Amino acid sequence: MSTEVKLRSYILESYLFSDDQSLLDNADSFMEKGILDSTGIMEVIFYLEDEFGIQVEDEEMVPENLDSINNILAFLDSKK
Repeated sequence: MSTEVKLRSYILESYLFSDDQSLLDNADSFMEKGILDSTGIMEVIFYLEDEFGIQVEDEEMVPENLDSINNILAFLDSKK
């Protein structure tokens, strides 16, 4: 399963309580759309660390890295 599919499935199931792919566009801002709040972002960080074996540093916890599927995918690529 690709990184994108894993990530989309996690967000859809954990925060939108659905498997309907049409509910989430990869460019949707989690904060602007009300999908995640600050606690949800922390949960996503823990998920990324566990699932993908990365360490998210304090200075990396910014919207540019974590506020959409596209942002997270780019961030994960930068961590490889």
